[in-house]
Amino acid sequence: MSERQILDIENVQELLNRNDEIIRKIRDVNEEDKRAHGKQKYACTVTYGCQMNEHDSEKLNAMLMEMGYLSTDAFEKADLIIFNTCCVRENAELKVYGNLGHIKHIKESKPDLILAVCGCMMQQPHIVEEIKKQYKYVDLVFGTHNIQNFPALLEETMNKHQQVVEVWDSEGMIIEGMPIERKFDVKAYVNIMFGCNNFCSYCIVPYTRGRERSRRPEDILDEVKLLVEGGVKEIMVLGQNVNSYGNTFDSEYDFSDLLREINAIEGIERIRFMTSHPKDISEKLLVTMSECEHICEYLHLPVQSGSNAVLKKMNRKYTREKYLETVRRAKELIPELTLSTDIIVGFPGETDEDFEDTLDLVKQVGYDSAFTFIYSMRTGTPAATYDNQVPETVKHERFDRLLKTINPVIKSKIKAMQDEVVEVLVEKPAKNTEGYMMGRTRRNHTVTFPGDSSMVGKLVKVKITNPKTFSLSGEVVE
Repeated sequence: MSERQILDIENVQELLNRNDEIIRKIRDVNEEDKRAHGKQKYACTVTYGCQMNEHDSEKLNAMLMEMGYLSTDAFEKADLIIFNTCCVRENAELKVYGNLGHIKHIKESKPDLILAVCGCMMQQPHIVEEIKKQYKYVDLVFGTHNIQNFPALLEETMNKHQQVVEVWDSEGMIIEGMPIERKFDVKAYVNIMFGCNNFCSYCIVPYTRGRERSRRPEDILDEVKLLVEGGVKEIMVLGQNVNSYGNTFDSEYDFSDLLREINAIEGIERIRFMTSHPKDISEKLLVTMSECEHICEYLHLPVQSGSNAVLKKMNRKYTREKYLETVRRAKELIPELTLSTDIIVGFPGETDEDFEDTLDLVKQVGYDSAFTFIYSMRTGTPAATYDNQVPETVKHERFDRLLKTINPVIKSKIKAMQDEVVEVLVEKPAKNTEGYMMGRTRRNHTVTFPGDSSMVGKLVKVKITNPKTFSLSGEVVE
């Protein structure tokens, strides 16, 4: 099915019915192969990047399950491997290329293995051309805008036995009703919008995810209600910039209004959201957070830089003063608030004075956690063409200084939680620690404690007995 055909379908149900038909065909092929050879088909999905990509993989995995594939993490066991890629950082792209090289050797001994690459990297024409020339053993390439066409693309790949490439430039319609295989039982991602209109000068996302499109409130609320009825306790609301939700509507309905309606759904325990853009966060949203009992006391608010000059070059459209005022007001309205951020070091033209401004802002805010990055040049973004690229040695020296400024504050805040009793939503058994469970506090701290799987999905009180830098250990109290 072509891009034009998809975009011309007015009845989304027609697309879903067509997908169901193709999925049944593939399932029949897999079942017949199992009867003939006694071998179950397995699929492996590897996801890079943000929660948006994680949620896309949940959709792909749901379709794969309906096709009769079982899930595996082992490349050697898989009959179908999908790399769902990210292009925000160079390191993520290098990992993809490294894994593609590894799969080549597996394919040499397993020629029927199907290898697919999708996601944000594939929205870049130069990447697609490199895949076609240097990685000819990749069977299927598709982008972020045509994930709903995956069944048809897979069927074409299986029938043609040659490389299939379909990457759309335009976003098309929002497709409701696609199956989703949730990664967790007690918490779930819910997209409320797609795309981004901000065009930060360093960021490739608007070019890979398209323009902003908001889902209808009724579709979102119906999805959340079904999730809660199915046992989900915590909803993570997703958008590239959730604060601009509803800007494409004719009405005045906005993100705060949506959160209040989600908060009113019976049975929901917790609501989180990512990501907020400082230029759009409003007093109305902060008041909503303070008044809605189920919205967690956690805010991720990426500052990127503390220098007004750098913020302007980044096209962030706010000042350090506005950011600091937003933080002050947020902490005033929500005293228990934990705050995290993103910071980029070594943006083109960043001077020593600019970097000192960032260190000063970090000290003033006192973040609870931070995602720190060395600037990574992204082909196709305005910043990639800027003069005064910062030398790598300077970037790394500044990065080390930033960590030395941030980490002691984070450690002191974690240490202060000694003997504090916190509410934890139990998620799953702790990794590599038998007899322990893992969960999160409302303020987004990870906690491990003695317990068993019968506790999953429950809210328990845990006394912190061993606060560590990036996690907390404790014991359940009555």
